[in-house]
Amino acid sequence: MSEILTKARARNVFYGGSLFFAGVFVLMTWHSHRYIVNTSTAALPLTEEVALGKHVWERNSCINCHTLHGEGAYFAPELGNLATRWGVYDDPDGAFDMMKAWIEAQPSGIEGRRQMPRFELTDEEIRAVSEFLRWADHNDTQNWPPNDAG
Repeated sequence: MSEILTKARARNVFYGGSLFFAGVFVLMTWHSHRYIVNTSTAALPLTEEVALGKHVWERNSCINCHTLHGEGAYFAPELGNLATRWGVYDDPDGAFDMMKAWIEAQPSGIEGRRQMPRFELTDEEIRAVSEFLRWADHNDTQNWPPNDAG
């Protein structure tokens, strides 16, 4: 049995397998870069307002409580489909009005419920966050989250 797999054959299997899987890795890398460059999952353009909303989102650490497309903490609701749930998917002004009312009503003070802190945001920042969340809702997430509640 020791004559079946000699040192030379073992070396050839190692080098051959290494070259084969290195080639597969290069092809997969090429394919993913080609796919990413030529395909966008965003239906809305990435504007300065959306970028500002992302900065406000990060500065206030919203992801420490909320999830966005399944990423983040599970303490508070999923916000990746917020515009759809609120019915403001194609209504920037409605999204702003809903977001402003929600932020100004926090903390709600309802006993036994988790409380969102009150963030002192300007109208510009609230509009930017609402546009960021509308932009996130327009992304093709391949049916994630699996239900409207996240």
